[in-house]
Amino acid sequence: MSGHRILVVEDNSKNLKLVRDVLQFAGFEIIEATTGEDGVELMAREHPDLVLMDLQLPGIDGAEALRQIREMPDIGQVPVLAVTAFAMDEDRRRASRAGFDGYVEKPISVRALADQVRALLAPRAAS
Repeated sequence: MSGHRILVVEDNSKNLKLVRDVLQFAGFEIIEATTGEDGVELMAREHPDLVLMDLQLPGIDGAEALRQIREMPDIGQVPVLAVTAFAMDEDRRRASRAGFDGYVEKPISVRALADQVRALLAPRAAS
């Protein structure tokens, strides 16, 4: 067990189940939210080690949720990966400009997801 807690903010139940199953199988503890507001609230309460944030969410979108998370003292620098079906270069740039630490495209690659998460957590584990 890695001991790392991952907050997954995803409004599509099938995508949420896929991400949860893949990451739990890889040894991560999963916390789930289906709206940006709930994601921000869980971030403040649960202090996960990493966040996977869908960009298109009901209520506030992923970019606004990230902005609110970045303002949180002590936990605002937790890595946040954007998760989106948009696969154009401009979408990657927009996610980067919004402050996301990485980008996961839908459909999600089952093989690559756990490795991407581990890669972002590795520098934090070393410090």
